[in-house]
Amino acid sequence: MATVTTERSVPRLKGRYRTEVVPALQREFNYRNPMQVPKLVKIVLNISLKEAVQNAKVLDTASEELARVSGQKPAIRRAKRSIANFKLRAGIPIGTMVTLRGDRMYEFFDRFVSIAIPRVRDFRGFNPKAFDGRGNYSLGITEQIIFPEIDYDKIQRITGMNITFVTTATTDAEAKALLDQMGLPFRK
Repeated sequence: MATVTTERSVPRLKGRYRTEVVPALQREFNYRNPMQVPKLVKIVLNISLKEAVQNAKVLDTASEELARVSGQKPAIRRAKRSIANFKLRAGIPIGTMVTLRGDRMYEFFDRFVSIAIPRVRDFRGFNPKAFDGRGNYSLGITEQIIFPEIDYDKIQRITGMNITFVTTATTDAEAKALLDQMGLPFRK
């Protein structure tokens, strides 16, 4: 009986990270070992809707859209505390989120940079100051329709989305250099 070996394809951005980004960052920051070079650990996509307090069905459509964009089933997030001014009780579903790792993370990043961002009107680049001090970067998207997976005719409402890029970088400069080398466009 013959054994069949199937070779998995490596995402385009993951291959580019290994061949171009690692050597470039090694030269820029004088790393001796390629394992010192920061890397992307995960990407977290989050949609939070205040309307979900009154109408829980809104979260179903947001979950469905997030699943189409990410290729993964989202988790429903619930309120941790009660806030009377917002008519919010602890335990009420208010958002949905997905954590992407591995090949799905690289494929999403590649689609985001090469397909979704060019569809944003009057785009001038992302804010280079939105790092958290520990090498992680967060940005907000105002319309989910920039993703080609979302059918414009079937959406009921335009919602925004938060995207967080978590890296192993220890400083913001290292994380900015990593994301810049990987193709994330920053404002000059």
